[in-house]
Amino acid sequence: LKGSGQVSLFAAAEKGPRKMLRTLAATWMGAAAQQVGTHVEEFHPEMALYTCDSAGCSKEVKSVVLDSNWRWIHNGQYTNCYKDGDWDATLCPDPVTCAANCHMEGNSEEHYKKTYGINTIDDGLRLDFVSTTKYGSNFGSRVYMLDSPDMYKVFKLLNREFTLTVDMKYMPCGLNGAVYFVEMDADGGKSNAELSGGNNKAGAKYGTGYCDAQCPHDMKFMQGKANVIAWNASHTPPIGKWGACCAEMDIWEANSKATAYTPHPCSFTGVYVCEGVDCGDNAKEERYDGVCDKDGCDFNSWRLGAREFYGRGKDHDVNTRKKITVVTQFITEGNRDDGDLIDIRRFYVQDGKVIPNSNVSLAGVSGNSVTDKVCADMKSAFGDIDDFTRKGGLKAMGEALDRGMVLVMSLWDDEEANMLWLDSDYPLNKDPSIPGVSRGPCATDTGLPAYLREKYAEARVKYSKIKVGTIGSTFTGSDDDEDDDDDGIWDDDRRLQELHI
Repeated sequence: LKGSGQVSLFAAAEKGPRKMLRTLAATWMGAAAQQVGTHVEEFHPEMALYTCDSAGCSKEVKSVVLDSNWRWIHNGQYTNCYKDGDWDATLCPDPVTCAANCHMEGNSEEHYKKTYGINTIDDGLRLDFVSTTKYGSNFGSRVYMLDSPDMYKVFKLLNREFTLTVDMKYMPCGLNGAVYFVEMDADGGKSNAELSGGNNKAGAKYGTGYCDAQCPHDMKFMQGKANVIAWNASHTPPIGKWGACCAEMDIWEANSKATAYTPHPCSFTGVYVCEGVDCGDNAKEERYDGVCDKDGCDFNSWRLGAREFYGRGKDHDVNTRKKITVVTQFITEGNRDDGDLIDIRRFYVQDGKVIPNSNVSLAGVSGNSVTDKVCADMKSAFGDIDDFTRKGGLKAMGEALDRGMVLVMSLWDDEEANMLWLDSDYPLNKDPSIPGVSRGPCATDTGLPAYLREKYAEARVKYSKIKVGTIGSTFTGSDDDEDDDDDGIWDDDRRLQELHI
């Protein structure tokens, strides 16, 4: 989401068919680097974190950092290492030399706000979709919670619950406000880079080390080495040979029309830099041969038959025109901190009322939470490959949660699949009447990024009141939030024919 130096290049957050980081040409700063620049001192926006138990909640002031792929990288002066989607051949002839030559620049408070649309609000953040400066436009962002200036906050969620309040009112079809956990290294990969012969001096302070279950190939640096081998600058987004893989727990992927929560286990521990079949690349038809479960076990109320449960307006159980408190509980065997994960439960709080998760309304499937049985039955009903079970199911996901995971918050559009997998019919070559194909009410032409960036430049999402604690300790109710009956453009679910893109 950024460029560099005088010319500039921005990157926007993506997730492959689900989650991959997209890099776009634009302006001021650039990709990711492993040395540290000296032109701009790095700033970290503050964000509250509440830790709760039966006695109540205590508040700490943490901070967040922008992902390294959004940053300007240069040779220590003003020559770009990465520009217009490609590497400088002189500075970056190979992975190790490139990491030694290239410096990652900091971002000021003004950059966070004006260049990237990352704004501090009461007890939280607001992420703006489009931010435009004289250097160009930025689309979306991705940030991580820090525990200290140089270390990510590591959450251990077995036998715990995680709660946050979201405001999705200005999130139309085709966008995704995502809050999730990934098994990143707490130091941003600095120590692993040293072990692998790489060079990462930047670390968590500069947002390095991202990975997820999609094994994204567009990360510029992995374990202190540049991803320059077989770099394809003409691909959207530009990608390299390596992918960055790790377990992922999607707490909240949503716009105002559809939502899902999804565990994605992997068959290894920690961070794994993949190449070849292990990456599970879709283009090579190897999606289910890789080391991570890319599909996951997604609990999407619409897809599972509850089509009036979540959406805009008073006719829905969860009204996305108002603030929503989202509670996710990680239930273990015997309710023990060291027990195996057996259930991931979800419910909502709105206007002081606790709203149970929707029940599955699908032949052969029953339940209202993520269990191994619900996942297996759902895969069978949809005719999907059950890679979730093959990759270890909830037990493997629980082991990753026990090792510890880093909190990610983002806003993104999807050039790979136009977010159809979340809020519309997907895949498009299947009849929408087939169980599992319809995932939300949005039309199939609503998620095109060029359309979204023009029509919904004012789109935004708010995340606040993040709480973690023992089961039942993180919520009491929520304040009333007035519902404005006038939706304006935010309820459109198909492209306007007069808008040319």
